[in-house]
Amino acid sequence: MFQSASLPDTISVFPLPGAVLLPRARLPLHIFEPRYLQMLEDALKTPQRLIGMVQPCPGEEGEALHAIGCAGRVTQFSETEDGRYLITLSGISRFRILGEISGFSPYRRCEVSWSGFERDLGRSEADEGFDRVRFLALLGRFFEARGLSTDWGSLQDADDELLINSLSMLLEFELEDKQALLEAPCLVTRRETLVTLIEFALRGGSYEEILQ
Repeated sequence: MFQSASLPDTISVFPLPGAVLLPRARLPLHIFEPRYLQMLEDALKTPQRLIGMVQPCPGEEGEALHAIGCAGRVTQFSETEDGRYLITLSGISRFRILGEISGFSPYRRCEVSWSGFERDLGRSEADEGFDRVRFLALLGRFFEARGLSTDWGSLQDADDELLINSLSMLLEFELEDKQALLEAPCLVTRRETLVTLIEFALRGGSYEEILQ
């Protein structure tokens, strides 16, 4: 298990719209661009093997990044015959970007702070007020409306955190909605945000309407 003191002050970041990683969750990635192949190679040379997932800000010039992302440790990787990599990042902790580091690296690197996200390094969170039966019924309506299918047995067996975090990562919402799920301060808030997003999607709305 990682400790705050063992986390580096500088990490490589992988800007990817719509892709968020959460602590203790896993994110599969397909790496094929030369700059990100170099990023992976460099990350594997470090003790922590960390890569920071962060979403770019929509509509802003200069490829601005959201201030908060989540770092994952490369826990699995395999190379294809044509030189691409299939990797899995295991979520370690969210971070706040303090500034981007300029240099000769082909990929982006940032100075980051882990302060305020100490909970990410601890045990799995519980959600005492979670009504799983009601939530799965809502999720079933959402999947039906979107024409999606899933392994309902696995969803029913998953613990609270794995269920909420996995759905927060996998379900397709607007970029800012995904960022709201990432930045939720605790599992309860993330679950409440996720429920709101699903309900508004079923009504043909979006999370942005709540904020207006």
